[in-house]
Amino acid sequence: MSRFTHTPTIMIVDDTPANLDLLDQMLRAKGYRALTFPRAGLALEAAEETPPDLILLDTTMPEMDGFETCRRIKNTPRLAEIPVLFMGAPGDTDEKGRAFAVGGADYVTKPFQEEEILIKVRTYLRMVEMQRELRKREGTETPRSSGDER
Repeated sequence: MSRFTHTPTIMIVDDTPANLDLLDQMLRAKGYRALTFPRAGLALEAAEETPPDLILLDTTMPEMDGFETCRRIKNTPRLAEIPVLFMGAPGDTDEKGRAFAVGGADYVTKPFQEEEILIKVRTYLRMVEMQRELRKREGTETPRSSGDER
């Protein structure tokens, strides 16, 4: 992990229980706090209550897909800066394009490659921490970005 003053929280949103379990175990084994949600609506409510540091988001889910979920995240000021890593089908360039168009930071394919997921999670968490440090130095730090809520 990086220099976080707290344990980084990663929200995982996927309607497939096996994917939630796999990612939860993978991230917890590396010391992260993982929060799993089988539906996007539940995840949005939880994120608004206590914003995570990073979101792993499935593209295809019932009720609300990952693209609409990401649009809502990016349109919520308190959540807009949280990196969203989409998870979807390999080789679907249209889906990847949509993911980036709605504000996704990255895209990982299923089936998951543990090393790829962990590298991307570390990279984006480092970026989050660097942004927080920069805002702190510039005096523009907000309560959301300070990590004090956790």
